[in-house]
Amino acid sequence: MAQTVAQPTTSSTAIPAKLPIGAIVPWAVFFGVLMLVLLYFVGAEQGATSLLSGEGVHEWVHDARHLLGFPCH
Repeated sequence: MAQTVAQPTTSSTAIPAKLPIGAIVPWAVFFGVLMLVLLYFVGAEQGATSLLSGEGVHEWVHDARHLLGFPCH
């Protein structure tokens, strides 16, 4: 039975990939707008600035309102 010994390898330092800002900005804007829309529906929909009639949206985000500290009743 032969025994093998691990040989040390030469370590190379990892170089992070360069991302151009132009590739990040559209995604950052998209997710920023998406977060603002979600914040609106969780925090303000069915209030004075309601866009949709009824209480469907309110019921869907009711627990999220309480979790985030928004008053709803």
